[in-house]
Amino acid sequence: MLTEKGYLPRIIDDRIDDLLRAFGAVCVEGSKWCGKTWTSLNHSNSVFYVGDPTGGYQNRLLAEIDPLAALEGKTPHLIDEWQEVPGLWDATRFAIDRSQEKGRFILTGSSVPPQRSTIHTGTGRIYRLRMRPMTLAESGDSSASVSLARLFDGEFGRHKDSADLDRIIWLATRGGWPGALELDQKSALEIPAHYVKEVADRDMSKVDYQKRRPERVRRLLYSLARNNMTMVSNKTLIRDTLESGGAVNFSTPTLIAYIGALKKLFVIEELPAWSPRLRSRNRVRVSPKKHFVDPSLAIAALGATMHHLKGDLETFGFMFENMVIRDLKVYAESLGARLFHYHDDEGLEVDAIIEMPDGRWAGVEVKLGVGDADVAAGTLQALEKKIHKAGGKPPTFLAVICGVCNFSYTRKDGVLVLPITALGV
Repeated sequence: MLTEKGYLPRIIDDRIDDLLRAFGAVCVEGSKWCGKTWTSLNHSNSVFYVGDPTGGYQNRLLAEIDPLAALEGKTPHLIDEWQEVPGLWDATRFAIDRSQEKGRFILTGSSVPPQRSTIHTGTGRIYRLRMRPMTLAESGDSSASVSLARLFDGEFGRHKDSADLDRIIWLATRGGWPGALELDQKSALEIPAHYVKEVADRDMSKVDYQKRRPERVRRLLYSLARNNMTMVSNKTLIRDTLESGGAVNFSTPTLIAYIGALKKLFVIEELPAWSPRLRSRNRVRVSPKKHFVDPSLAIAALGATMHHLKGDLETFGFMFENMVIRDLKVYAESLGARLFHYHDDEGLEVDAIIEMPDGRWAGVEVKLGVGDADVAAGTLQALEKKIHKAGGKPPTFLAVICGVCNFSYTRKDGVLVLPITALGV
């Protein structure tokens, strides 16, 4: 493979291998700088860089003139940042149809191109696989002594694993960017700050060829960060982004278009609502929670420092929840599971529901400190009783994930308590 020594294994590695055996191509897509290219090189035997500036960007020109020529190379053949020349998607699909071979190509992309720029969806030929910034287990900041997979198998033991508040704030502020791991603190914080700046100044106008005002983007990112991990309404976002003097910055259609662009850039995601019944209206009726792909982007959008966050733990609590959800999504998806939040008409809310493909589920509450475990456990037990009363399947486990916690353990009521720095797949 093409990577050099020093490659940090990613949880997604096994999934890429599995999919290459089943599909002609795998498209690894996700936010910039999350490690897509480096990971894909680890599974490739040749590579074509669309953005290579050599010869006046001759690779890009070649891909535009003769897309099939860009596909030549020892398989699996990597095509990096394919979305810069959308015709490469249809060329890849055509080449797969012609050869019927599995595992021929890996594509990487940090944005979704406009729908009209490709002819074929790639269904059955190209599998789209989402990659996110590093989890704490991947970056080496979690011992991974508590396995999510083993929790669903009923295996859980007491493990000592702790981090103080300063450490937890630092991990969220630094984020899961592979390029930040070996940097000093000042340099590492430049990465999410620059990311947010680039999104506002350049990326939002490139993603679907629609010119967008950077100041509008910055206002929207600030509002989304202020309302991170909530079911924020469009009305609230519009009110938040009013210009000085009360001038309206966004109409509803414009706001929806801007949020859509942020999703295409893999900057923000949504956590859908859960119901134990597959056909329940609740899955559609209850709003999803909006959150950033990495907590460091939300913190950078707010312009917050570690000092600010330590003095405002209420705000940091949402950023910590964002970090936990980032990690849980990666761990859960590696098991084929999905992540939701729970909210009902009676006001009961649970931060995360993990639902396995076979219908087993677990409820999770996120708390910054272990001192809030009693409240969190009460919330989880209230959900369990409600599901039982409705005739639903009981949870496989209930857990409180904490930031500042000395060890993982089982409470007398059966609810698990574990530090985020102990969790792994």
